[in-house]
Amino acid sequence: MSSLGVTILKLGGLFTGIIEMYIWVIIIAALLSFVNPDPFNPVVQFLYRVTNPAYVFVRRFIKTNIMNGIDLAPLIIIIGLNVLVILIDYLFVLIASSL
Repeated sequence: MSSLGVTILKLGGLFTGIIEMYIWVIIIAALLSFVNPDPFNPVVQFLYRVTNPAYVFVRRFIKTNIMNGIDLAPLIIIIGLNVLVILIDYLFVLIASSL
């Protein structure tokens, strides 16, 4: 594999790493929603600002509040992002191997 192929693979690893960090942010925000944290805490505000646009996007297309107020939006987003990581890995490996 050429050095350009290795660079493309590392770029794909960077993209998947960013997506995986966002998955962890969603997991942390979902876990914090169970304990009802202080809304004035800067960390809680950051998590809300980062995750709420994705929640609103999913809730626009799918009814996610089922069974006693359990919200499935984080689960749907995590599954979608994991599928995206798999596709990005496959695409970058395919591009790198063709060089």
